[in-house]
Amino acid sequence: MSSPSTFSVALANETATAQLMADLALLIGPGDVITLSGDLGAGKTAAARAMIRYLAGDDELEVPSPTFTLAQVYDLPAFPLIHADLYRISEPSELEEIGLSPLPDGIVALIEWPDRADDLLPADRIDIAFSHRSALGTNARAAEISGYGKAAALVGRLKALREMLAKAGLAEAQRRRMAGDASIRSYARLIRDETSLILMNSPKRPQGPAIYGGKSYSAAVHLAEDVRPFVAMASGLRDRGLSAPVIHYADLEAGFLVTEDLGDVGMVEDDPPRPIVARYEVATDLLVVLHCQTLPETLPLTRQSSYAIPTFDIDALLVEAGLMLEWYLPDRGTQLTNNLVAVFIMMWRGMLQQPLAGPKTWLLRDFHSPNLIWRDERKGIAKVGIIDFQDAMLGPPAYDLVSLLQDARVDVPEQLELALFARYIRTRRALDETFDPSNFAVHYAIMSAQRNTKLLGTFARLNRRDGKPQYLRHQPRIWTYLNRALAHPALAPVKDWYATNIPPPVGYKPPTGNKTSPPNKTSL
Repeated sequence: MSSPSTFSVALANETATAQLMADLALLIGPGDVITLSGDLGAGKTAAARAMIRYLAGDDELEVPSPTFTLAQVYDLPAFPLIHADLYRISEPSELEEIGLSPLPDGIVALIEWPDRADDLLPADRIDIAFSHRSALGTNARAAEISGYGKAAALVGRLKALREMLAKAGLAEAQRRRMAGDASIRSYARLIRDETSLILMNSPKRPQGPAIYGGKSYSAAVHLAEDVRPFVAMASGLRDRGLSAPVIHYADLEAGFLVTEDLGDVGMVEDDPPRPIVARYEVATDLLVVLHCQTLPETLPLTRQSSYAIPTFDIDALLVEAGLMLEWYLPDRGTQLTNNLVAVFIMMWRGMLQQPLAGPKTWLLRDFHSPNLIWRDERKGIAKVGIIDFQDAMLGPPAYDLVSLLQDARVDVPEQLELALFARYIRTRRALDETFDPSNFAVHYAIMSAQRNTKLLGTFARLNRRDGKPQYLRHQPRIWTYLNRALAHPALAPVKDWYATNIPPPVGYKPPTGNKTSPPNKTSL
């Protein structure tokens, strides 16, 4: 085995131990193994309890020592975790009897007394060795953190994170876990002196297989590879009067940011959630203001470097749409012939030429309710805080309006969509005499059909590849939005082809009642 990545931490009390375990919890995910070493009373169980409570978001959660039960499983919000104590194991072979050899897939394992397992634990793991430091206080400990194999890189990032927090004066800040999203990023709130900040963990994106014209999916569709685009775009948006978070501290190489906390007041209300109309109206106005500006294609990043915003090109759009064929159709028990796949690509290649030939703007990509924060104390469009824009591109203005008015996570009634669409048209016309509403309506329908085609495939992929079945519940909504778009006369060929070849998702119920016209020149 190669030499481990190791560093040591002095822990003055249990609060310091909890901070260390919270920092580590921010970085781990399913498949990671953490072993806790040390003598009796060294603090192993206290450390495990702190991590589990942090991940559960519950400081009072009962986390007993598994000395007698040997293993305890916790179904935590981010992933399942197994907490094991091997003190009473007499033979390493007993690990198989309690389900620890091999370890279950898709979990985080937190194991005390790992020396009892001999060589049966994975080679890729993190070990935290605790020892007493009684000269420094009753509860003082030292912790030596070592990363073995592939886990060495994670331990290196943990060291970098703690060094950044120390330089920022946030080493002793209280950590509060925040819910994650569908990305590889994770977040925590840092609370110090009644001030709240956001800690973002944004590791470099791992490259997937190069199966899209010699590129990975993320490279083909221009997803951010690291944290730099977020930093550059945040500054660019704020310079134009929009409420993107201020970046207080950054480690661009390791992928850590400490940002302004815009709060947690959203754009929706009730259960199931529904749009708060006044807030969606302001968000619509925000897009108008942004789309009426002449925006740069390159933004400053540091004093010595800049960031070039990628263009949403035809190849990226086709790869996205192709997720329907790659992931959604297999879920529905359908496979297209090579000829039909070729027709699909040719059809979309022709359809997308019109919006791509039009004006380009900053396309924020996922401009919808999960990524928008309401700031009532601010004025005008600054009331809408924007927190997700690292994947921004240069592309058709209609795309972000589709993201908002056909919110992937919230049912937006068709009448509300049309009202907000008309609001955008009226306001844009008033500010830009060159604006063509008829062309924009066509672009809106095309981008809606493309985005919703992609999302059906994306949610199927999140279920099958990433083990996140909760995203499947959004597919019927996406199918409804897709059919609204296909009702536009410009998409008649796509509508006919989909009707013949693409089945609806499980759980879809056709709407009842009167149908309204899709956004087009007759409904303006």
